[in-house]
Amino acid sequence: MKKLLLLGLSLGILSACNIKKEEKGEMPDMDVDVTADAGELPEYDVNWADVNVGTTTKTLDIPKVVVVMEEETVEVPFIDVDMPDGDEKMEQTIMVEAEVTDNEHELDIVEIWAAGDALYVVSKLDAKDRSIGDQKMRVSDQVTLNAPELEIKHYIVGAKPDRIFNTQYDYLDSIDELKSSVDGYTVIYTK
Repeated sequence: MKKLLLLGLSLGILSACNIKKEEKGEMPDMDVDVTADAGELPEYDVNWADVNVGTTTKTLDIPKVVVVMEEETVEVPFIDVDMPDGDEKMEQTIMVEAEVTDNEHELDIVEIWAAGDALYVVSKLDAKDRSIGDQKMRVSDQVTLNAPELEIKHYIVGAKPDRIFNTQYDYLDSIDELKSSVDGYTVIYTK
């Protein structure tokens, strides 16, 4: 069984290449006196598949994103909150951010509500007409708050972009959805 398998494997290997006999072979001449003529083995030209490895030039669409951060001095809304119990205040930045595709978008914090020990940050996400194709873009807005530590809840009015980054906020169809679920709030900021 092993011999048959070895024979089959040998035939398979030999049939995978092209063998061409180049010269006729000759057996060595032997003299009984134990002198021998060297003889000549047959020569074979073995042609195997030619394999070439290299590079070729293709024109492909390669995404390139360039982000340039420049420091600029700009006006940022500042909210100073004095609580009735006089808790120590700290300055913090309230920021909202969304990652969008297809079209440019604008994201603005439009209102901040205070209710109990919580702040409700209401932002609006609007799609613009200018296309950005398959690229992704992040849009953001921020305000500076000087207040005691408060729980901050973010809500964005607008269509939720289909990006994993956008799962950190609640998206609403209209601000009325939030108004009906928050009792006794006071609007402390309007853009």
